[in-house]
Amino acid sequence: MGGLKDELLKAIWHAFTALDLDHSGKVSKSQLKVQDNFDKIEFNRMCWTLCVKKNLTKSPLLITEEDAFKVWVIFNFLSEDKYPLIIVPEEIEYLLKKLTEVMGGGWQQEQFEHYKINFDDSKDGLSVWELIELIGNGQFSKGMDRQTVSMAINEVFNELILDVLKQGYMMKKGHRRKNWTERWFVLKPNIISYYVSEDLKDKKGDILLDENCCVESLPDKDGKKCLFLIKCFDKTFEISASDKKKKQEWIQAIHSTIHLLKLGSPPPHKEARQRRKELRKKLLAEQEELERQMKELQAANENKQQELETVRKKLEEAASRAAEEEKKRLQTQVELQARFSTELEREKLIRQQMEEQVAQKSSELEQYLQRVRELEDMYLKLQEALEDERQARQDEETVRKLQARLLEEESSKRADLEKWHLEQQQAIQASEAEKQGLESERSAKERALQEAMEQLERLGRERKQALEQYEDVKKKLEMATSKTKSWKDKVAQHEGLIRLIEPGSKNPHLITNWGPAAFTQAELEEREKSWKGKKSTE
Repeated sequence: MGGLKDELLKAIWHAFTALDLDHSGKVSKSQLKVQDNFDKIEFNRMCWTLCVKKNLTKSPLLITEEDAFKVWVIFNFLSEDKYPLIIVPEEIEYLLKKLTEVMGGGWQQEQFEHYKINFDDSKDGLSVWELIELIGNGQFSKGMDRQTVSMAINEVFNELILDVLKQGYMMKKGHRRKNWTERWFVLKPNIISYYVSEDLKDKKGDILLDENCCVESLPDKDGKKCLFLIKCFDKTFEISASDKKKKQEWIQAIHSTIHLLKLGSPPPHKEARQRRKELRKKLLAEQEELERQMKELQAANENKQQELETVRKKLEEAASRAAEEEKKRLQTQVELQARFSTELEREKLIRQQMEEQVAQKSSELEQYLQRVRELEDMYLKLQEALEDERQARQDEETVRKLQARLLEEESSKRADLEKWHLEQQQAIQASEAEKQGLESERSAKERALQEAMEQLERLGRERKQALEQYEDVKKKLEMATSKTKSWKDKVAQHEGLIRLIEPGSKNPHLITNWGPAAFTQAELEEREKSWKGKKSTE
């Protein structure tokens, strides 16, 4: 119903345009109400009558005015749903192909492509009057007579406008008399009508089709061939085609129609038109998107061009500045060259003076280097003397450690001897009666004491040897010190750079584990003699 309203609005638009009326707002799709028994052909003919005289070309055409009216109605069916109404080249190609196919001619694709190339770029398509002129001038129907062209237009009109899917003469068996009568059958999306003849003036009946109907092939009988059966809800129709090919075509067409009814789909030509429109919308949307992207790219390109122009101007300015700077540089270079020549002459004089000074300084440097070499030799000898002194101090430290170890062993032995002596006195005072029994023990302890005395004497001898070694080391240290002092005196007298190294004390000191001893060697010997006298008395 929506497609029918669109076609009627287009017919009204043509009529309003011919009457020079503004149709916008006068009739809308929502305001237009179509009754079930509405005859759209008569309505289209009325609108055609209002606009044909003003717009149809006066040039002679190969088609009649009736054919032009049918082309006008077909245009309303195929044109775009926007005003002013036009038919796009894709729909023109579709219509011309169908007309050529019905006329039995071959489609000239190259000719149509050439026609599209010469098409006015300022227009998106043809108006209805241009389409009528294109078909009527015979450009795409060369070699065809007017009757063939008229027949092709009529058949295409029946298919696209009247929804005629198939039509032709066949024999039908009556329901009452059971006789066979020739009828003109017309198949539409939901009905099969049959007439006395093809002029459609005397209608004899209808076969209402729905999803419950079916069509079956029948074997030949009663002298009738190419039979098939149409079963409906309340009636069954037996029909005989003229030949097997016609029979198969009718069975296939009716079966396809029933299948479309089951699916709820529109007729094939309307569905194809809808698909073509959707495809054009999709292509248009893609083209608009492409144009949008191209505009964005163009805008970006213009921005880049502006940026490049800005960069070019900056480069030109930089080049001009560089030229000015180069000019200034050359001028400065000339001035510098003149100044440099003057400076060079002055530098030559200064260089001569410097050479004389360098010669003088060179002689002074030789003298200074000679003195440095002498000082280096003296420094090496001083290092050797210091190394001897350091070695002597290390030997002295070793002897001191040895003497401390001997004194420690000697004091340990003395402590043991005093302990044994106390034990002996305690044993004598404790029991005089045990004196005889302990005599042997005392003699053993005396022997042990004697051995300890011998060991003590041996430690004394070792201590004396250590003292002698210490005296030797001390003498070496004094010699190294005196040698170092003599070298230091020489260096100090020569340059005054080295201070004197003070020698150590000449008085011998006894060294213990706790540092220097609190008594001298003579006091130690005196104490030994006193201790030995006490032991002998005991």
